[in-house]
Amino acid sequence: MSDAPEANRYEARFEGESTVAGFAQYIRTAELVAFVHTEVSPAYEGRGVGAALARAALDAARAANLLVLPTCPFFAGWIARHPEYQDLVYQSRSRVSD
Repeated sequence: MSDAPEANRYEARFEGESTVAGFAQYIRTAELVAFVHTEVSPAYEGRGVGAALARAALDAARAANLLVLPTCPFFAGWIARHPEYQDLVYQSRSRVSD
């Protein structure tokens, strides 16, 4: 898995192959990274590509001290099933004025 910042996405490739097996599209700011779309090539489905993308991308966000906004249903579901990453999720804190 590698970050392709020029394409705003993380890409997964199997060793020795040039074909992109899957990618996780993101929008990054100085404080958070929003994961907006994940796609796995049909030829690679069922081989753990999506999970590897999610884990690596979330580990990178943690290392960079970024919060995560999982607007992509795959990322939202993956984080829900992996509580060790829930501390990364951005929580909107609206203000209530008196």
